[in-house]
Amino acid sequence: MDSPTLSRLHIHHVRNLQQVDLEGLRRVNVFYGRNGSGKTSILEAIHLLGMARSFRGSIKSLISHGSTQTTVFGEILPGKLPLGIRRELTGEVKLKIGGEPVRTVAAMAEQLPLQVINADSFDLLTGAPAARRQYLDWGVFHVEHRFFDQWQRFQRGIKQRNMLLRRGKLPAEELAVWTRDVASCGEAITSYRKAYFKLLEPRFLAIMEKLSPSLTGLELRFRQGWDKQISYELALENSEPSDREQGYTHVGPQRADIRVLIDGHVAADTLSRGQQKLVVCGLKLAQGQLLSEKGRGMCTYLVDDLPSELDEQHSTLICQQLADMKAQVFITCVHRRDLAGVWPEAEEEEFAMFHVEHGGVSTAESR
Repeated sequence: MDSPTLSRLHIHHVRNLQQVDLEGLRRVNVFYGRNGSGKTSILEAIHLLGMARSFRGSIKSLISHGSTQTTVFGEILPGKLPLGIRRELTGEVKLKIGGEPVRTVAAMAEQLPLQVINADSFDLLTGAPAARRQYLDWGVFHVEHRFFDQWQRFQRGIKQRNMLLRRGKLPAEELAVWTRDVASCGEAITSYRKAYFKLLEPRFLAIMEKLSPSLTGLELRFRQGWDKQISYELALENSEPSDREQGYTHVGPQRADIRVLIDGHVAADTLSRGQQKLVVCGLKLAQGQLLSEKGRGMCTYLVDDLPSELDEQHSTLICQQLADMKAQVFITCVHRRDLAGVWPEAEEEEFAMFHVEHGGVSTAESR
């Protein structure tokens, strides 16, 4: 399967980017300029195109001041497939693939799988479990097509079950109907997650061996959200008294988590900031590698300020991994020299460099 590659990008009213037209994008695209110039906003626009949302802040903060809407259009190779999104301050969203309207963000995500490496990526280690579930489910969604339908059913079912629980007194039969549906979907979701996790962990450890051989004792653990010794249906049955008392479902896939450990201890508590960033990069790179191996193409990487928290040696190792994966990369830095010494030599047609200043973007010499 050919990997999706953005060849054109047109951005309208994204923060300080009033109108930016980028043609002839290549496999490696570097955006350099002073802080506040609009570099990160370019990455945000690509994320909006693939995920219908920003990776920082609300849509209201994303839309340029004085504008009522933002529009991003992209063209994906092979096939020159057009993608488009318009978001309004009112909350209205319009999505198009190949010029035809689509109803779900999932359809956009399938066409343009994205991975973000930025300051917020530390949440994978230091944040709440929700960030790690989102990370895991990104991978499961892209390699297991049956997952999304089950996930949607589970979300509807648990919402309905929680509504019933909050009512107080209710017939046991009515609650049992939704409990059975939630149990069925929850078991399916967890089986997909487990299968994906089993593939992910060895790839993560192999990548970390390259990025930081001295960082020994790393491991990943998956927690499914209830006692693994019993079925989900039984777990729901056991927790029903406390569920009724407190008005929500205590156990299930919505409580799942991934823990990164080193020598049996939580990695976030023992690793330095630089080591944490290496681990986060390893997690993101492992997902891209697995996606490619499963024949789903390659994801596009949005890398914001890679040199932050990392020395030149480790920045070079991460860039080498990205280069070896043949992934399309959009990467920002303050000075063009920040990446000149860390990205491996590439053929001229694979490399593009852009200078960003006051919301405007101009093409610069590649190397």
